[in-house]
Amino acid sequence: MSLQQAPPSRVFVELVPWAERGREDNLVSGGETQPGLRRALPSAQAQTAAREVHVSGTAEVSAGPDRAQVAVRVSSAKEAAAEAKKSVGRRLDYITQSLQQQGVQAENVTVTKDFRRVENAYHMEAEVCITFTEFGKMQNICNFLVEKLDSSVVISPPQFYHTPGSLENLRRQACLVAVENAWRKAQEVCHLVGQTLGKPLLIKEEETKEWEGQTDDHQSSSLSSASSVQQKIKSATLYAASKVFITFEVKGKEKTKKHL
Repeated sequence: MSLQQAPPSRVFVELVPWAERGREDNLVSGGETQPGLRRALPSAQAQTAAREVHVSGTAEVSAGPDRAQVAVRVSSAKEAAAEAKKSVGRRLDYITQSLQQQGVQAENVTVTKDFRRVENAYHMEAEVCITFTEFGKMQNICNFLVEKLDSSVVISPPQFYHTPGSLENLRRQACLVAVENAWRKAQEVCHLVGQTLGKPLLIKEEETKEWEGQTDDHQSSSLSSASSVQQKIKSATLYAASKVFITFEVKGKEKTKKHL
């Protein structure tokens, strides 16, 4: 009696890309696990899973200093202590009154005094530190004091700086602008190919950078009391740059409005 051979069995599978192996369910056939194999997915589901757009975005933002400080120094040397104090006090009162008339708040003015005896004379010195938030007002007040006071009053060049937290705010702003630029780019790409942009699936900040000032070698070597106010502001300006990478889902074809 002859034995009839059974037809060979067939297994339909889909090969999984190397990057996805180990994350998909293995197909069990004949009691043995076959690694790297999975059941075939419906074509619509497979297409949906692959509908993504990957874009990058960059941004560079800057912020000038928001504070400036000027020191006004008044000094006098007299044989009598009372005369030295009177000379400095008279000019000190004039300075503080002028600042009040110009709208400078008291919390932005600090006065320090130093009194000492050197050889046969009494030396009295006072320093008025003024913090400005309006640089135009600062220049007007300094010019006024130079005009009204004598040579015994010395006004220091303004020192520009940033309030605490300025750099962190600038970094955050650079990142947000970079994300917005990437989103606009993704929208334009989807519109170009007739698709609709979906929600972001991944947002990653890949690179950040910050620096201060943007002066050439000649300017940096000559930044001194003789430098203009604009040069000092430029050298104290903060810059921040950010680069982001974003993955968006793509919903499908763009719907066109029907005109009635």
